[in-house]
Amino acid sequence: QIPLTACDQVNHGTLNKTKTFSSPAHRSHLRTPPFLLPRVDAASPDRLGGPIPSTPKAPAMTSPTQAQARLALLLAGIASFILIGAGQATLGPALPVYQAFLRLDTVTAGWLISAFWVGCFLGVAGMYLIGPQITPRTSLAAVILGSTLLAAAPGYTVDLLGVSIFGLGYGSIAAIFNPRILSAFGPRGPAMLSLVNAAFSVGAIVAPLLFVWLGSIPGTVFAIIALLSAVTLLASGEAGRAKAAGETNSFGFRFHLPILGFGFLAIGMEACLVGLGPTAMIRAGIAPVRAAELLSAFFVAFLAGRLSLVFTANRIPSFAVYAGAVTFAAACAFGCALISPLWFFPPMGAATGLFFPGFYVTATRKMGEDARVGPVNLGTGLLGAILSPLIYARAIEPLGDRGFFWLVAGVASTLSVLALLNYRKMSL
Repeated sequence: QIPLTACDQVNHGTLNKTKTFSSPAHRSHLRTPPFLLPRVDAASPDRLGGPIPSTPKAPAMTSPTQAQARLALLLAGIASFILIGAGQATLGPALPVYQAFLRLDTVTAGWLISAFWVGCFLGVAGMYLIGPQITPRTSLAAVILGSTLLAAAPGYTVDLLGVSIFGLGYGSIAAIFNPRILSAFGPRGPAMLSLVNAAFSVGAIVAPLLFVWLGSIPGTVFAIIALLSAVTLLASGEAGRAKAAGETNSFGFRFHLPILGFGFLAIGMEACLVGLGPTAMIRAGIAPVRAAELLSAFFVAFLAGRLSLVFTANRIPSFAVYAGAVTFAAACAFGCALISPLWFFPPMGAATGLFFPGFYVTATRKMGEDARVGPVNLGTGLLGAILSPLIYARAIEPLGDRGFFWLVAGVASTLSVLALLNYRKMSL
C-alpha cells in the first residue's frame, strides 16, 4: 500500500493521511503530475467511493496568467512600500521642525508620531472588518490625501489629521500586501515578504536626504510623495483594483499571546527609533542636519538587514531572526548611550529591519493561516507603535541627554533574555 501524497490529497480535497492506494492503476496515478489530473468536484464522489470534504484549497499559482498576476502583485507592493517608507522616514527629521515652528513641547510633538500609528492601526482594523471592500488603490488614495494635508501644513490640528490619514493608507497597504505575498509565493513567501519590506527601506533612505537637500522643509517632501503616489495609483492596473480575499480557511485561528507580546514591544521600539531617534540624537549634541543623515544611514542598514533575509529566510528559523535582532539592537543601544550615537545608531538599523519579519512569520506559523491572522499580527505591532512613542517621550525626560538610548537598551535587553528563554517554545 502506497500513502496518498500531499499533492494528491489536495487534488482530492482531503488531508486524511491514512488513506492508501493499493491497485497498480492508482500507483501509476501517483506518478502523474498534479496539473494533468482531471478536476473533481467537491460534490461528486472521489475514486475511492467516498464523498470529498469541502476543504478550501489555495490555488497553486503556476500558469502564465497566474505568474503575471503574482509579478504584478509584487511590483505594486514594492512601489507602495517605497512611498510609505519615504513618508514615515520624513516624519522623524520633520518632528524637530514642527516642534520649533509650532512651539510644541516634546510630549505634544510626540502625538504627531502616535497619530500616524493610530491611523495605521485603523487601516489594519479596516482590513479586518471590511477587507474585501478595500483595494490597493483605496489605500494609495489615503496616502495621497494625507501627504497633501502635510504638504499644506497650516497648523498642528491639520498636521495631526494629515499624519493620521497617511497612516490609514500605510496600515491598509501593509495589511493588503504582506499576507497576500506571503501566501502567493509559497515556500518563497518569507523571502519575497522580506524583499517587499526591503523596498520600504529604499524610500526611507532617500527621504531624509531629500529632506536635507530641499532645505529641511517637510511640506516639500510630502508634496513629492503625494505626486508619486498619484502616479503609482494610475499605473497600478489590475493589481491596484483587486480586492482582498475576505474568507477564512480551514487552518483556524489560534490566539498566541506570547508572540504578540514580542511583536508589541519590538515594533513599538522600532517606531520610537525612527520617530524619536533624530530628536534623541539632537538632545545628545548632534547637529540636526547630521541627525537626518544618520537616520538615512540607519535605513541603509535597515535595508541591508531586510535584503539579507531574501537569501537566508528559508535557512534560518524566523524566531532565531527575532532573537538575534533584539540582542544586536541592545548592544547598539548601549553603544549609543555609553559612547556615541554617531557610531552606533546607524548599525542599529540592521537589527531593526529584522524585527517585523522575524515576528510576523513566527506569529503566522504559531497562529495559523486564517485570514484574520494577518490583521491581528499587524494590529498588535501597530498598537505598540501607537503607545510606545508616548511612553518613551515621558520616560526619557528625567534620564538625561542620552536617556532615550538607555531606555531602548533596557527594553531590547529584556526582549533578548525573554527570547532566549522562550526560544524552544517559539520554534516548535
